[in-house]
Amino acid sequence: MNLLAAYGLLAHALIFGALTALVPFGELRARVALAATTLALVVGIAPGMHAFFGTPSLTLVALAILQLADKTPSPLGYRPALGLLVFAIPFYAASLGFGSFDPYALGYQPTLLLTALLPLGLVLWWKRLDVWLAILAIDLAGYASGVFANLWDVLLDPLLVLLALIVVVRRITIRRLATKIGNAG
Repeated sequence: MNLLAAYGLLAHALIFGALTALVPFGELRARVALAATTLALVVGIAPGMHAFFGTPSLTLVALAILQLADKTPSPLGYRPALGLLVFAIPFYAASLGFGSFDPYALGYQPTLLLTALLPLGLVLWWKRLDVWLAILAIDLAGYASGVFANLWDVLLDPLLVLLALIVVVRRITIRRLATKIGNAG
């Protein structure tokens, strides 16, 4: 097993544990999340997730660790999730062949991409979004380690985009239900 595969298995175990931490278990939440993380490795949930979703990004793993550490609220709120979707949907569409430009290829020679991340880092620093700035720093350190061949694989992945979609749809649904209940009363 190579380092990237080992990372993927451990990362998916953490993600599964973070998902179980969302279930309201009260005081047992931390213990159940730890047990779920271990169980994901032992019974084959993590390898199944790794086979289905591929290697998760360091961004998603950092968010999972924050969830396991009971960091509330999650830094992936409505606005960051919406911003991620606005970027990721055209990115994945172009990467899958819709159009003549493949942005995924930029991740193999990432000089232009790293240059574009500099203003993002400055905005995160200026707005005092320290958690997101730390996640970006972890992502860049992970890419510099040489484990990942493509910078995009460190920054985002389909499971992260799916999570962002769930956050956005949930918020829109709650607002619509609140509006309907407000109009009914």
